[in-house]
Amino acid sequence: MTEETPGFEENEKPEGTSDATTPDDAAKAAGAADKAAPAGPAAGEDLVEVGLQAQLDQAQAALGERTADLQRLQAEYQNYRRRVERDRVAVKEVAVANLLSELLPTLDDIGRARDHGELVGGFKSVAESLETVAAKMGLQQFGKEGEPFDPLVHEALMHSYAPDVTETTCVQILQPGYRIGERTIRPARVAVAEPQPGASPKGEESDEESGGPEEG
Repeated sequence: MTEETPGFEENEKPEGTSDATTPDDAAKAAGAADKAAPAGPAAGEDLVEVGLQAQLDQAQAALGERTADLQRLQAEYQNYRRRVERDRVAVKEVAVANLLSELLPTLDDIGRARDHGELVGGFKSVAESLETVAAKMGLQQFGKEGEPFDPLVHEALMHSYAPDVTETTCVQILQPGYRIGERTIRPARVAVAEPQPGASPKGEESDEESGGPEEG
């Protein structure tokens, strides 16, 4: 038979032990809990904002590239339109020039008939209608007697000397010239006259006739 020790039970803890937690232990436990706890709402909002900013930057970069592409395409299209318009005008001018060039012999015949007084009756009406249509298409006649000779628009078929000219001058229009705008489709065929060899300019002649310059 076992004797029981008075005043000591099996479940009774030894002296010096206690279930109570000290303040230092509570502070350490709270710090550990804070470290182990997940990030709060503020940190999550920062991550979302960073992601949205990255997406915005990417969208703005893509928009800039598309805008540059659109501007480049628009410039190319404008250049294409101008080039097509220039080509269209050039083709039209060439076609009109070719057509009117074929009509020049007929216009020459009309001019000769007018000079000889043969442009009468129905022939006169038809001739004037043809000249009107040619003028509407841009055909212009040029070449007049007395104008200075210009090798760019005149073709000299006859040459002579004359005492009353001071420069090479068109003294007779053998065949008028024709142009369309700035394009010459046929030069004026003319007879030209030059000053007499050794002739003095008019200014010098007038000085000689007046006795020369007065002496001081």
